[in-house]
Amino acid sequence: MQNTSASSAQGEGRPGARPEDVAGAAPGRGPRAAGARRGRPRAVVIGSGFGGLAAAVRLGVRGYEVTVVEKLDAPGGRAYVHRQDGFTFDAGPTVITAPFLLEELWQLCGRRMADDIDLRPVTPFYRIRFHDGATFDYTGDAAAMRAEVARLSPGDVEGYERFVRKSEAIFRVGFEELAHVPFGSWIDMARIVPDMVRLESYRTVYGLVARHVKDDRLRQVLSFHPLLVGGNPFSTTSIYSLIAFLERNWGVHFPMGGTGALVKGLVSLVEGLGGAVRCGAEVRRVAVERGRARGVELASGERIEADVVVSNADSAWTYRHLVPPEARRRWTDRRIERQRYSMSLFVWYFGVRRRYPDVAHHTILLGPRYKALLDDIFQRHVLADDFSLYLHRPTATDPALAPPGCDAFYVLSPVPNLQSGTDWPATQERYRRAISALLEATLLPGLEGALATSRLLTPQDFQDRLLSFRGAAFGPEPVLTQSAFFRPHNASEDVEHLYLVGAGTHPGAGLPGVLSSARVLDRVVPDASAFR
Repeated sequence: MQNTSASSAQGEGRPGARPEDVAGAAPGRGPRAAGARRGRPRAVVIGSGFGGLAAAVRLGVRGYEVTVVEKLDAPGGRAYVHRQDGFTFDAGPTVITAPFLLEELWQLCGRRMADDIDLRPVTPFYRIRFHDGATFDYTGDAAAMRAEVARLSPGDVEGYERFVRKSEAIFRVGFEELAHVPFGSWIDMARIVPDMVRLESYRTVYGLVARHVKDDRLRQVLSFHPLLVGGNPFSTTSIYSLIAFLERNWGVHFPMGGTGALVKGLVSLVEGLGGAVRCGAEVRRVAVERGRARGVELASGERIEADVVVSNADSAWTYRHLVPPEARRRWTDRRIERQRYSMSLFVWYFGVRRRYPDVAHHTILLGPRYKALLDDIFQRHVLADDFSLYLHRPTATDPALAPPGCDAFYVLSPVPNLQSGTDWPATQERYRRAISALLEATLLPGLEGALATSRLLTPQDFQDRLLSFRGAAFGPEPVLTQSAFFRPHNASEDVEHLYLVGAGTHPGAGLPGVLSSARVLDRVVPDASAFR
């Protein structure tokens, strides 16, 4: 699950530059005119996830000739699309919160996102089902949320309101002011320390929530958001409490056709700027000469020359496997291996020959344990017998993603990364059946008998197919000591003209995070004129 909503034309709380303010995009000169100039400097983007495609758009607008190289046979990276037996499954991101970050990319190209993408609001944002069968509808409606809190725990309504105000205060600084700002030096970090102390960033998300509400179920409802970006609520810095207000501010949306429609739209922007997206082109290494990135070498042996290289690949994988060891003074093998990495995911995509109209678009099924389960996943690195689940039913919003009379789903279980030592080929079917049994006993009666199609994604696939170090689904775990300046920098500390976007760099995972990482490039990548 990954997070981004409302129109940038509305402008409320919108950080960042107007198209004409972006470096290299001169007023009165559209991107097509800029792209038509001869002798443009070249940029290579490794990976076609949302961060990579957004970076390609921004570099194309600024006058670079951009080539995106993608290992898989179709664009999208973790937002790949699986189509089988008449069903369409988005492989990864499903929660769209802050669409102005996407709309801005269309505006930079002189286009309207609404002409290409039909984005629909989803409500409730999430239906949360507790282990005892009780539910909580999590929405952006302030009055409705107060009523839900009062129904669950009347004594916590005032504390809940204080938490929302705190989330907004963190959002105003953590997202509006810092998400698109590079943290290239310790001075950048020192500058925000007073704000971090004032906003209690030294607390964990769960610790901040627990200061405001007492009911255990409500604490779970208000603290699960870090799991959307690979974090443990009991260790993730409370900066990530901003997600609660971010969702209220812009809502939760879903594009008709699935998130793959967004990928297709972004590819059209890249190509409209004269760029190219090459699939089936795996990068073997970044070509580094005298400390500077000069292009990439593909597994086929082909070399693509470039003035700048942007990696949307997993940050640890980029340094550990794509950058030569002799070019790495800071991101040594030892440092990479000593980092704390996020959990992984077990994802089951399935289609059924019936409809479940009472199941919401997004449902979170909380298991019998909360902290103990998260300890198993993040601390002990063991695969537990119980689980909490995220169930995605996109056909609740777009029935065309399945054949008539059918429903498409995916169910996601947070699990340890490959440090657990789990033999996933031997374990995956048993684990799937356990999840299926729970779903059949709760939300999806008759599930196994109605199955029409099925496929699995395991932590092993995250490593082998998506090249995620240790199979971690979200890169470095978002604890305080691995945030902002302490994450791999957007401008590489080791290699000049090598840049990073995506979940593994600043500001972090989630759709708003990876799109914001591409915005940071406007600050750190030289203007195209520097290479002419």
